[in-house]
Amino acid sequence: MKLYNFFRSGTSHRLRIALNLKGIATDYVAVDLRVEEHLKDAFKSINPQQLVPALDTGEQVLVQSPAIIEWLEEKYPTLALLPSGVDERAHVRALAAIVGCDIHPINNRRILETLRKQFGANEDAVNAWCGTWISAGFDAYEALIAADTQRGRFSFGDTPTLADVYLIPQVESARRFKVDMSRWPLISAIDKACGELEAFKKAAPMAQPDA
Repeated sequence: MKLYNFFRSGTSHRLRIALNLKGIATDYVAVDLRVEEHLKDAFKSINPQQLVPALDTGEQVLVQSPAIIEWLEEKYPTLALLPSGVDERAHVRALAAIVGCDIHPINNRRILETLRKQFGANEDAVNAWCGTWISAGFDAYEALIAADTQRGRFSFGDTPTLADVYLIPQVESARRFKVDMSRWPLISAIDKACGELEAFKKAAPMAQPDA
């Protein structure tokens, strides 16, 4: 399989974590967003939406990280990223959605480039924009995991789940946008626990060949 991605892309980062947790190796194909390689015809022929990541399975090209991760979960159920109970699965999916639906989409590169180019936002304004939505989402995430009296070292239980797959790239992004993580001690502890695992270390942005 070929993984088309960019080292600093949060959606690419989450997919790399999921692949690593499941022990699935892929050929790394860098798509350099810094020079807008994703907007060129060569990549458009792979993903008409011109976004990373894309996963070429050899039989089809999968796009949109939530769909790809769901495909991985169904195709390669070990290591499971979702708990077995229906209520618990809903909880983990909700945590992931806080990041995937409410934080990341309004802080991704094309939104920030629009703020810069069309609305004249400088880097301080961009960082403030990102910090606003990261903080709102992390406040909710922290409250939900604090209320889970059965929680272990990770977002749910004592092994990484889909929630951590989404959370850790967003923590990385928060640091890049100069958000003070001391406000969320539980999230910070989860980040530390994940950072000790090889699957997360190998997926980190600065560990990629195009970093």
